[in-house]
Amino acid sequence: MNIVVAVSGGIAAYKTVHLVRLLTKVGHDVTVIPTEDALRFVGMPTWEAISRNTVTTSVHDDVARVRHVALGQAAELVIVAPATANTIAKMTAGLADDLVGTTLLSTTAPVVIAPAMHTEMWQHPATQANIQTLRARGVHLVGPAAGELAGGDSGPGRMSEPEEIAEAALAVIENARDLAGLRVAVSAGGTREPIDPVRFLGNRSSGRQGVALAAEAAARGASVALVVAHVSADVLAASQHPNIDIRAVGTAAELADAMKDAATRADVVIMAAAVADYRPAQAAEQKLTKEEGVLDRIELVENDDIVAGLAGARRDGQTIVAFSAETLKDADARRERARRKRARKGVDLLAVNLADAEHGFENAHNAVEIIGDEGAVVASAEGVKREVAAAIWDAVIAARRG
Repeated sequence: MNIVVAVSGGIAAYKTVHLVRLLTKVGHDVTVIPTEDALRFVGMPTWEAISRNTVTTSVHDDVARVRHVALGQAAELVIVAPATANTIAKMTAGLADDLVGTTLLSTTAPVVIAPAMHTEMWQHPATQANIQTLRARGVHLVGPAAGELAGGDSGPGRMSEPEEIAEAALAVIENARDLAGLRVAVSAGGTREPIDPVRFLGNRSSGRQGVALAAEAAARGASVALVVAHVSADVLAASQHPNIDIRAVGTAAELADAMKDAATRADVVIMAAAVADYRPAQAAEQKLTKEEGVLDRIELVENDDIVAGLAGARRDGQTIVAFSAETLKDADARRERARRKRARKGVDLLAVNLADAEHGFENAHNAVEIIGDEGAVVASAEGVKREVAAAIWDAVIAARRG
């Protein structure tokens, strides 16, 4: 396997020498990219001797091969160890002022980071916000551990041991293509049902969870049809992947048509979009006004149950997954309602989550329980929505194997 190990300027760089040795001993082709600061801790000859590859820090070397992007394009795995607070901040901002930055921006391979810094730096709100952003983008985290730090300090911030980093990074690769060959259809966002040209019935869905599901599936090798309803450009940016085909819709009826079409070619269908239960019986062609006295009485009609229709029309071997956002505080009550909904809609899996101030709609975080056969809770997950997406796909794979 072609592995790139990026080394940033921290005392823990000495441990990365052993990490590179572990990876090369089991047969991987390892290219080391140190920052200039990293070379203050471990010199160029050491990296070249241990990796058996030429090492450079400059984007101006080997220009004919366009090395500043070629390394990232060819990588099957990128490990950043140690990942200092500065490097993490630069990754979050997408800075590309050195070979490490250009490589990280040009790769589509899984990225694993092993943070290393003093406790105060690790716990600083800026670092924690950066880590949250990177996790949401699908970057994998190993550590940091709590223990002795440079200067005699102690606390969380110590880089994980090389054996742990190697094991975790290679496990990421083992799981990275487990959806290869599958075709999936995912919906995201919230439908809007027009009342008149300026008003609509809608909901608070941002589309983050559905987009995260699509991005995770594509990263794991699936071919993805993503149907989005009113998802902002900044949220949708996470779905920019060659394996993802995006179709935008507006209303529940448009979403139903798009998902029916996508489902005809899909092995897995996930309905993560929040669909309006009702729509106005008739949308006015002109803006309704108070003086006309009609805004206080809008006749509603029920929209079709899209996911139940998809489940009813499923092909042999097709897996259907639904979502249920609940506001019930009692977990047992949420589960019971979810079990009834799963049975009523006829889906294989139902992800139920508490929609509150910290989770669900318009939040970066989510917490779900996944209801499977016979109403059993087959999995649960909490974290940024990309991590929740990974857990949902793990549950889908387990269900299909079962």
